[in-house]
Amino acid sequence: MMSVTERIRQSLLALHMARALETLDHTLGRLEKGEISAIEAIDDLLAEELNLREGRRISVALRTARLMPIKTIESFDFSFQPSLDRHRITALAQLEFINRAEVLHFLGPPGTGKSHLATAIGVAAVRAGRSVYRCSLAELLEALTRAEREGRLAEKIRFYTRASLLIVDEIGYLPITPGGANLFFQLVNARYEKGAMILTSNRGFAEWGEVFGDPVVATALLDRLLHHAVVVHIEGASYRLRQHADLIPEHTRAHANLMPPAAPKRRGRPPKHGAIDHLNG
Repeated sequence: MMSVTERIRQSLLALHMARALETLDHTLGRLEKGEISAIEAIDDLLAEELNLREGRRISVALRTARLMPIKTIESFDFSFQPSLDRHRITALAQLEFINRAEVLHFLGPPGTGKSHLATAIGVAAVRAGRSVYRCSLAELLEALTRAEREGRLAEKIRFYTRASLLIVDEIGYLPITPGGANLFFQLVNARYEKGAMILTSNRGFAEWGEVFGDPVVATALLDRLLHHAVVVHIEGASYRLRQHADLIPEHTRAHANLMPPAAPKRRGRPPKHGAIDHLNG
């Protein structure tokens, strides 16, 4: 006749609870020694299995969201970018802006950590169970252009509107192909007040007419992207090159912003919102 332990083992196997099955003998040993109660033993087995499955879910979701390699808020060197308010960034990572379907903008020179922070918040969202998708603007427009050519534009826009958070990186780095501004507007309009976005750009909003090659469309884009928005300006040195400044030729280093700026001297009372401006309409 099958023992109780063996029946539990068979049940865990049938339920595909591999981690609980793996730790069963250890948990039962602790129970026999009186280190834990029966209810604690059950709790330990379920917790082990849940942790394994949650780890797998997060791993798959991060790859699907295109958030690899993983970046985190904790791994960001805030001491190198004193223009950033760490507490404000940490607050954004609590993801309330997603609930409000807001647009979070990271603006600043190349290499200052915009993509790191955008990815890190995306990782936090995945861990919190939110659906996320990340791409560069060039990749996005290439996909939309191909879909339009193949008669699948509406379907592709629906794909980009499914995620709770859409991250569009590197706005302003590459020229926009003809028609690209209009395609991006259609996507932004479809997500407007329905889904949150994070955008990173090395160009100020006043330059978006030039970036998109169409001042009228750029104005329409900004009308929606700044209606419910949080804007984070990052000033300072190249975050990526901070550990390699000595490898840059001296004549290049003289014209490059590779050293962190000194903390600004403030007069009077500090601004209420630090580096982040809330532009809620």
